[in-house]
Amino acid sequence: MSRPVGAGLLTILGGLFIVVGGALFALVGDILGAVLGPFRDLFLLGLLVGLLSILLGLLMIAAPALHTVWGILALLFALLSIPFALAGLFVGFVLTFLGGILAVRWHPFREGPVITVEARSVPPFPPTG
Repeated sequence: MSRPVGAGLLTILGGLFIVVGGALFALVGDILGAVLGPFRDLFLLGLLVGLLSILLGLLMIAAPALHTVWGILALLFALLSIPFALAGLFVGFVLTFLGGILAVRWHPFREGPVITVEARSVPPFPPTG
């Protein structure tokens, strides 16, 4: 069975960048936590978006039957990474977005009908004499 491996790998790699961007955003949230008070936990959403993007990439490879669902969710998480994870340092956004597009557009390889051809036997040439 074929699988959208390229889409999954791009989404996993993009998710790693989103986790890094989310960690930087969470660090900024800790620094500003004294000022923002109850909104401090919103900065941790970037880490969650990145981890869920990595999970989606793994699901694209493990369960290719739902590739359209995984692709749409990857596109959604790529867009969510913009406000919550510094867009995954922009690289994460682009990789996850491309992985989502590839997952939505992917279709399994289907073999066409098998064509068989019968061989004909050719009679031998008459002896020349």
